[in-house]
Amino acid sequence: MAWYVWLLAAAALGAAEFFTLTVVFGLLAGAALVAAVVAGVGIGLLGQLVALAAAAAAGFVIIRPIALRHMTQQPITREGSDALIGKRAEVMQEVTATRGLIKLSGEEWSARVLDESLVIPVGALVDVMEIEGATAIVYPLALLP
Repeated sequence: MAWYVWLLAAAALGAAEFFTLTVVFGLLAGAALVAAVVAGVGIGLLGQLVALAAAAAAGFVIIRPIALRHMTQQPITREGSDALIGKRAEVMQEVTATRGLIKLSGEEWSARVLDESLVIPVGALVDVMEIEGATAIVYPLALLP
């Protein structure tokens, strides 16, 4: 009957992990499952508690740092308009602080210059510094350090 109690504890800890996403409750739920298996084999309460403690300690020492590292990493690929940042484009219509047109990845985009004092002529190459809605904010390639 002790294995049943451990399974209930694992389910409750798993539900808590689902709502908090802290990794801690998930590791404790896994440790409770190990204790349930130990109880199911017929080992006494002391053995169950030792199994619970060992599984929890292993989870916190081995699994938690790996999980936290994966949760804090930035995605490797950028999607949507973020993927256009850093790309090179050609000016199709003079780009000023208020308007302009560039050819970016085969498409025409409205554009504004990052430095409002600059005017970029037709045919110049620019780097896309950011995207604001459907407008690319650009900087002339020749002036980059």
